[in-house]
Parts: sequence; structure tokens; C-alpha cells
Amino acid sequence: MLFLVIVMIYTINTLDQLKPILVGYRKSQGLSQKALAAKLGVSQQTYQILESNPQKVTVERLFNVLTLLGVRLSLSDVVAASMESASEQSLGLRHSSSQQDEW
Repeated sequence: MLFLVIVMIYTINTLDQLKPILVGYRKSQGLSQKALAAKLGVSQQTYQILESNPQKVTVERLFNVLTLLGVRLSLSDVVAASMESASEQSLGLRHSSSQQDEW
């Protein structure tokens, strides 16, 4: 028997990216806000508030939602990403630092 597993990896660079990712995972599971709220043991209104502003919830609550959605939280080192970026830059795949916007 052969199983195909597709793993989607999303890098979150800003907290504003949490909302569409949560909505997408919930909908991909075929769950309404009400159904997911019931699984969490909260009202639909409480879950709606969480989903509309996930950057304001505790890590514990976010972790509970992700777990129910079958999503694993993974952290990565920024140094590794910086090394990859430097490698791309040395190959001419990225703009030089003088061409990037300043913050």
C-alpha cells in the first residue's frame, strides 16, 4: 500500500499572516467556526474573535487551535535562513543589499 503525504510549509514573517492561515486550515478541514468552536469547548463568538485577531491570543490557545486542525508548529533558526539568503545573493539570485529597501 502506498501513501502520499503532502506537507505544506508556511513561513510566518508577520503576525498579520496568522489570520488567513488559520482560516485556510479550518476551511480545508471542512469546519465552520461553530464546529471548531465546539471542539475547542468555546462559543462560536469566542472563536470568531480569536480567528479575527489571532495575534492577540496566548500561545497556548493558538497551539490548541493548531493541534485540532492537525497543524504542527515548527520554529526555525533565522541564521539558517540568513545563510541561505547569502548563498542566493552570491549566486546573483537576489538583489544586493544596496538595492533593498531600508527599514
